[in-house]
Amino acid sequence: MQTDRDLNSKRRKDRPLQGVRVVDFTWVRAGPWAARWLATLGAEVIKVEWPENLDMLRLNRFTVPPGVEPGPNSTGQFADTNAGKLGITVNVRHPKGLEAIKSLISVSDVVIENFSSRIMQRWGLGYEELRRLRPDVVYVSMAGFGQTGRQHYFGTMGPAAQALSGLTHLSGLPGKPPAGWGWSYLDDTGGMYGAMCALTALRHRNQTGQGQHVDLSQMITGITLTGTSFLDKSVNNRESRREGYPPGNRTVWPGAPVVHNYRGPIAAPHNAYRTLNGGYNDWCVIACLSDEEWANLVDHMGSPAWAKDARFASLSGRLEHQDEMDQGIEEWTSTLGKYDLAEKCQAAGVRAMPVQSSEDRVENDPQLRSRGMFTKVEHAKLGQWKFQSAPFRLDGSPVPVKGPPPMIGEHTANIMIDLLGTEPDDLLKGFNEGVFWPESSEPFDYVQKTLDQPLGQPLDSEATA
Repeated sequence: MQTDRDLNSKRRKDRPLQGVRVVDFTWVRAGPWAARWLATLGAEVIKVEWPENLDMLRLNRFTVPPGVEPGPNSTGQFADTNAGKLGITVNVRHPKGLEAIKSLISVSDVVIENFSSRIMQRWGLGYEELRRLRPDVVYVSMAGFGQTGRQHYFGTMGPAAQALSGLTHLSGLPGKPPAGWGWSYLDDTGGMYGAMCALTALRHRNQTGQGQHVDLSQMITGITLTGTSFLDKSVNNRESRREGYPPGNRTVWPGAPVVHNYRGPIAAPHNAYRTLNGGYNDWCVIACLSDEEWANLVDHMGSPAWAKDARFASLSGRLEHQDEMDQGIEEWTSTLGKYDLAEKCQAAGVRAMPVQSSEDRVENDPQLRSRGMFTKVEHAKLGQWKFQSAPFRLDGSPVPVKGPPPMIGEHTANIMIDLLGTEPDDLLKGFNEGVFWPESSEPFDYVQKTLDQPLGQPLDSEATA
């Protein structure tokens, strides 16, 4: 099996981590998301799984696309979170399985995991054990509470960590309970921090020859997103939840003293407005940060009489009369489609953008399309599927995903034989003994097909699909 390690002389600019091997013990979202971006940047990421204890994203039947047969290899959320990885099934609780994993780690650069603290140690895969196998290994732990402190052993998920970090308390509308953020954004944030930690530790290793244990707390990554709330408490002795706060889409909620709003009196209008058709997703955001921008908007609206009223001439007046101003603006925005409205406002020097759904972003956004934000990849179960590329370009080129996510145990034979030098007979024996597949169930068809053909030979394209 040709690996990224063999291709250093042909390193691509959009794959700067080519030649780096990552052993991925992560599950659900934050950890897999970190490893997913390492794969996108060129690393060879090998995801370790066991069919009797699958990642819950593989079991989320609600993300199976219409027309696709449900199953653990068919869930869209797992696919998106694990694109570009290889997959191996190994029972780390079996002595031979633990030996196989240690062999894999001994020829790898990074180990990444996001279990509660000490779980990997109980399996015999803690940092101190693994550094004896490979002294310069980069070991990234992403527990919810980290590896130290009185609560290090607590289990958590993204929304719970988000609440503890203070982010949930900062959300919602004035006078209403904290609302949360809908999607578990702290999982994605934790994942991006995890990738950053791995890159930082790799840079340190390349400079010093020394590996290290990175101890990341997902909950604490949320604290970095709470903005000025710490400063407001330490300087002003003021809590984040107070009258008129949070201000929602507005910078200042009507009737609330502007001193009570962390943004301050900086913009009005600053809101989301209904657009043509008035559907659930027919909205456009407009923000005017100066009197000049407001004047441009008034001209663009055709200078209606209400907008030329002296009450709206200054920022303070527009803040005081936001309800009436927003009502007038929406009478105009409701006559235009959101994309057309945004284009016309931008041409007139007014900051405006359509509110986009997931479908809008994938199918309708011309900017994302032109920057190559989505990569079409063929998957054996999902068919042709669009995956997120990196949100940046390198030397002018997009950074697409490397390939589809792994099906369960898809690359076990290749990795064990081609990379680790396992004899074919020993591999078959391992499957029969419950090392590489549970003894209580038959291997999936594509795994069995791999075992039925001469082991040690390259797999045909259908078997590796």
